[in-house]
Amino acid sequence: MSDPVVLLSKDPRGVATVTINRPEVNNAYNGDVIQGMIDALEECGADEKVRVVVLRGNGKHFQAGADLRWLNEIGALSPEENVAVSRRTASAVCGLNDFPKPTIALVHGGCFGGGVGIVAACDVVIASEDAIFAITEARWGVMAGIIVPHLNAAMGPRNVRRYALTCERFGAAKAAEMGLVHEVCPTGGLDAAAAPVIDQLLLSAPIAMTETKQVILDHANITLSDEYFEELVAQHAAKRQSDEAAEGLKSFAEKRNPSWYTGTA
Repeated sequence: MSDPVVLLSKDPRGVATVTINRPEVNNAYNGDVIQGMIDALEECGADEKVRVVVLRGNGKHFQAGADLRWLNEIGALSPEENVAVSRRTASAVCGLNDFPKPTIALVHGGCFGGGVGIVAACDVVIASEDAIFAITEARWGVMAGIIVPHLNAAMGPRNVRRYALTCERFGAAKAAEMGLVHEVCPTGGLDAAAAPVIDQLLLSAPIAMTETKQVILDHANITLSDEYFEELVAQHAAKRQSDEAAEGLKSFAEKRNPSWYTGTA
């Protein structure tokens, strides 16, 4: 029997670790990963002993965005089924953003697409020097709509306008310069870098942290209204079933440039 695609462990201090566990596909997310994250966060939120939640990826990379083969499969489903998939995806990221306890993302290797959205939704982000980021959705004919509010809050709209349109890769130092990452540590040093941050969080009063975080989110208008949430979900689902998305995913599978590329071969 294979291991779960999302692992949850808790230590005696009340530090829970949520680990994305699909290393064979660079932790690319699919429906099972989305549901696993939702379930893990719900369990941590309901457990009064959990004080801090740490997110990380198993294997060589933190998270490689959506599993493009899975996107191809769900793109063939009905519009209603696609909306349901997008709603679960958005719920996972928004649930992380609104989570009442402090969250820390520990990023190594590749962090692409939805992975950048996960990072942007966390309270504290530490990346090792080998981390590489990219907001890749537009390259494959889909869109990053459901994570854009979180990206704007973390990186600023000016930076998102560049990197969500060009889909360029950028390193940990650039991510820190833009505000997506709080701290950069040597490769292999994530646990050592996280330890003092976790200790400081454990020194803070649990209820006071929850209330402080909520005030911060409210004042910055980072929490999405129900109406805007559904608007982003519908847009996200519709784009996945577009002709551009079909061509983008086909070009990925065939290892070629998409038809809209007009540069040199």
